[in-house]
Amino acid sequence: MTSLLTNISAMSALKTLRQISGHIEETQRQVSTGQRVSSASDNAAYWSIATTMRSDNGALSAVQDALGLGAAKVDTAYAAMESSIDVLQELKNKLVAASESGVDRAKVQEEISQLQDQLRSIASSASFSGENWLQAEVGGKFDSASLGYVAGTAVHKSIVGSFTRDASGNVALQTVDVKLDHSNVLFDLSGGHGGILDQGILVGVRNSGHQDTAGADIFVPTIDFNPNWTLDGTVAWDDVFAYRPYVQLDGAWVVAWPNMGVWDGDSIETSTRATVSASNYENEITVATFDITKMDDYKSKLRLGTNATDDQVIATLLPFVDRQLEKLINAAAKLGSAATRIAMQDSFVSKLTDSFTSGVGRLVDADMNEASSRLKALQTQQQLATQSLSIANAGAENILTLFR
Repeated sequence: MTSLLTNISAMSALKTLRQISGHIEETQRQVSTGQRVSSASDNAAYWSIATTMRSDNGALSAVQDALGLGAAKVDTAYAAMESSIDVLQELKNKLVAASESGVDRAKVQEEISQLQDQLRSIASSASFSGENWLQAEVGGKFDSASLGYVAGTAVHKSIVGSFTRDASGNVALQTVDVKLDHSNVLFDLSGGHGGILDQGILVGVRNSGHQDTAGADIFVPTIDFNPNWTLDGTVAWDDVFAYRPYVQLDGAWVVAWPNMGVWDGDSIETSTRATVSASNYENEITVATFDITKMDDYKSKLRLGTNATDDQVIATLLPFVDRQLEKLINAAAKLGSAATRIAMQDSFVSKLTDSFTSGVGRLVDADMNEASSRLKALQTQQQLATQSLSIANAGAENILTLFR
């Protein structure tokens, strides 16, 4: 049956053409955008996941920038610390040279003063983005437990290290923390002598043979009370100050606690805990301030006795400088470890970013080979559907010939 009002063939051909045109439009969108899912209407679940992951990826990009900034701060501090080590090694060499006979110590002190100025200059210049990790207000104070100066108010530096999202959708920032205290700060800006280079020297009896103003020995390493009695190898005995035992601490012999030893039949033993307080430290004599031209003054301040020689003053300063040098080396090692961790975290974040990008791509990216092949096929189908519609419409035109 042929009807002028209802052309079933044309309607079917038109429907097919519309479907093909819709598929062509979708495929052309994929080809032009490169995405299989570009809006929530394409696939709500995939679009939601992809949008969240893109947002997290942006946060990770900011984390990488923060890691780069943190790495620059650590590198700056480390470079300055290395330079300080070199300068302090040279300063140590000057002290050794000053111990030689016939050396003009005033001339050597001129060189030492220049090196001390250089240490201060390095510390003050080690600043990046307004932060200086080598000098800070750490509130140095004497600590009776460790028998030394420690940071009373350590400064904590945090570098953004990672961005995380848990299964519940909660987000958090993870940080790489660096603690600035007496173990790695060179100068304590609070004036508390908590820095490595502004901590004073521990004073006390130093070597056998030093004498008090009466000419009596202050420190006698061994005294045999009886041929069968001996002294513990870590203990020195003082026959001037009521036979109080001394123990060696940080290069100085200081009074041990308790004041009297206990004879066990073989040796005199004492506690290894020394009675040291802030008053045992001479904070006017630091690595950054000592002056080898002040020998007579130092003999008194270091409690070496008026009969001590200049060489004994040098011999007291030298191990002190060496110990502070070791502290610098340890501090540089800590900074090196922090730099290594930051580099590892930066590498991990970079890999994590690539993983996120790859994961998003698997969800929403279009297969361009498939899309281009499908587009070509749909264009061919469109041409055939158009031809089919033309044929269906031509059937109605043939009816007109019956009325001629």
